[in-house]
Amino acid sequence: MKRIIAAIAFSVLVPLVARAQEVDVIARNKEVIRQNLAHICGGDVKAAAADFAENADNFGRPVGREGIQRTLEDILTTFPDYCLRIVEMVAVGDAVIVRCNVTGTHLGMAKRPANGGGLVGVKPEGKRHEITHIHFYTLRDGKIVQHYANRDDLGMMRQLGLAPPVPTASVSPAK
Repeated sequence: MKRIIAAIAFSVLVPLVARAQEVDVIARNKEVIRQNLAHICGGDVKAAAADFAENADNFGRPVGREGIQRTLEDILTTFPDYCLRIVEMVAVGDAVIVRCNVTGTHLGMAKRPANGGGLVGVKPEGKRHEITHIHFYTLRDGKIVQHYANRDDLGMMRQLGLAPPVPTASVSPAK
């Protein structure tokens, strides 16, 4: 009888412990992303890059922590006040997805093809943009190992005056 009770207790407790550990990992992963975006908003490129694994991928390409740092340096040179503010965050297992409001004032000249590549060599005009991004992260052992993003680069370029405005449709009265 004691063996049956022990087996039942074991079969109940093991999934509960595993679930508690998964919840801890999810909470830690979300905190890493919150911290990473805070580092970026604060202009601390080295701290932001340190949140990435040494062998991190960006948009499916192995760039490592150094590549991430160079890209962030270029973004923050182009937009010194660049900031990603979390609107919504979802995490499951080792994945974290963030929808954020992104702002920045174009005060520097980009040298790397970040933000869609349309700003490389473009003289800054001091205009500000506010757009939406969705970032997809995969984390392992508290470090970001993969990053992808879906950004409104065209909206940013329009707000900076570097792309034509959205055409307006004229509506003809019904006959």
